[in-house]
Amino acid sequence: MTAAVPAVWYVYLVRAENQALYCGISLDAQKRFAQHYAGKGARFFSTSPAKALVYVEECADKSTALRREIAIKRLSKSAKEQMVLAYTQ
Repeated sequence: MTAAVPAVWYVYLVRAENQALYCGISLDAQKRFAQHYAGKGARFFSTSPAKALVYVEECADKSTALRREIAIKRLSKSAKEQMVLAYTQ
């Protein structure tokens, strides 16, 4: 009998049309972005639609992803923008 492979979780940032950044976690960041882009899954995008998935970070498990999400949400907007800039280079 083989052991179950632990699921990889992702922390991601999505840029809204108004340039705001939304932080979330998911098992599939691309699929989750597609949901946000379609206007589903987060009230955050009810006032300004999702435009781009701008940052993705792999985490070992859900607990780690949740802790990282909290840490990112506590960052200033400029610190988040630096993360996005570093990720896209």
